[in-house]
Amino acid sequence: MSANFKDMNTLLYPVITEKSYMARADNNQYVFKVARQATKADVKRAVERIFEVDVERVQVINIPGKEKRRGMHSGRRPGYRKAVVRLAEGQTIDADEEV
Repeated sequence: MSANFKDMNTLLYPVITEKSYMARADNNQYVFKVARQATKADVKRAVERIFEVDVERVQVINIPGKEKRRGMHSGRRPGYRKAVVRLAEGQTIDADEEV
């Protein structure tokens, strides 16, 4: 089954942090920044079609934006949505490649 346009717009890019690398090594979990309207089912379908792996579990988290201030000027950074995807035993993704 090949990926379609909606699948490519669901996953925006992998989150590359020290914490995400630890989750990858310990629990076979991968972290992606996803579209705001993406559901767990959308993320699971997109990962399975794009990377051709079996997804065991998906957790979706809404990260709120931060208040920022520089002197008397203040503003707010935008929030985002990320997904933590656990793969089946023995499956891997080269998440450093372009999505």
